[in-house]
Amino acid sequence: MARIKPQALLIQSKKKKSPTRISLLTIIICNLVVILVVLSLYGTYKHWHRRLSSQPEIGLDEFEHVKNSGEPKKYDLPKYAVLNTSKGQITMELYKDSFPEVVDRFIDLCQKGFFRGMPFHRVIKNYVIQGGDFQRLGAAEDWTLKVKPNKEHAISPKHEAFMLGTTKSVSDSKGFELFITTAPIPDLNDKLIVFGSVVKGEDVVQEIEEVDTDEHYRPKSNIGIIDVILKQEL
Repeated sequence: MARIKPQALLIQSKKKKSPTRISLLTIIICNLVVILVVLSLYGTYKHWHRRLSSQPEIGLDEFEHVKNSGEPKKYDLPKYAVLNTSKGQITMELYKDSFPEVVDRFIDLCQKGFFRGMPFHRVIKNYVIQGGDFQRLGAAEDWTLKVKPNKEHAISPKHEAFMLGTTKSVSDSKGFELFITTAPIPDLNDKLIVFGSVVKGEDVVQEIEEVDTDEHYRPKSNIGIIDVILKQEL
């Protein structure tokens, strides 16, 4: 066999290592693929742009309404409160339009369980039953201890029996006194904020009114509120 000269081997080695040229057909195919991808992306963009443009715009007033829609409104507050007492249930309608701040506070305390286990610490026949903290009587003590149930006065609708009220010092965040009248009280407007009335369970109020009390009108047996249920409708 004939020997290949070293110079010929060098030439053959250079030919093998030279880069392969890309054909014209491959370049055309790559360009077509790039063009198709660009057109596809552009078509997707146009589709979503038309879809978003077709939706109605939300004006400022509507935006404010949507933004505030989650906030509780006064008319969304519970309208009734049911006191579960050791003598039975007392259902009360809340006057949220007359005294919204007081009703708000009462509802907030109900939700926090403030009245759960609260005793009726003063029961005055033909006058009022009172629940709350007997350690903090204040002005209410002077009023309830100066009972004049037999004195005749002109009676207004707010002086009727079975009205739900609290003291005018309700702004005190440390407590909340509950009063349910059992007879017309002439000086009710001067002493209480009336924020509700009994609509069911008057017999339970009267049964509580009949319990035996000591000389300070404190019930001799434990009687009080087990819990409170808030309702929008009866």
